[in-house]
Amino acid sequence: MIPPVAAKPFAEPLPPGRARAIPWASVVAASAITAVPVIATVPLMPPAGLLMLLAWRLLARFSLRPWAAAPLGFWDDLVSGQPLGSAVLLWSLCFLAIEAVEARMPFRTFWHDWLIAGAASALCLIGGRLIAVPWAAPVGPLLAAQVVATVLCFPLAARAVAWIDRRRGPHA
Repeated sequence: MIPPVAAKPFAEPLPPGRARAIPWASVVAASAITAVPVIATVPLMPPAGLLMLLAWRLLARFSLRPWAAAPLGFWDDLVSGQPLGSAVLLWSLCFLAIEAVEARMPFRTFWHDWLIAGAASALCLIGGRLIAVPWAAPVGPLLAAQVVATVLCFPLAARAVAWIDRRRGPHA
């Protein structure tokens, strides 16, 4: 198989520091987008920061360190209004669960990644509900709709991560 020809073969690659900062910046920006106030009768906005984090972890494994979930989750807690530490805990647990899955199944397809990301995001949303919302609040159907919307948005996040990663350069 012949490798594809680069569009700009003599273009200067990104410096390694900037190339390593791009995944962090994309997750921070996605978390900030979720914090934009939107008036809606049904809260179906998926947690974009979580989707970007999962997409980076599943598609470009070594772009984020294993401990990166904690500070990025702290940032998400700050901008989203969730109780401080909830995303730190839940995102870190997602990274640990993905590590356990990768130990058992090192070769995956996109469908496996989508299933893993869907399960992780569903568990994060349910865990966030258990942490942030009183037990008596009837949010079950709304939470289910948000989980479905989040799972369906993962391919968009994966596409964005693949596009960013391709622009980042081969040595990042």
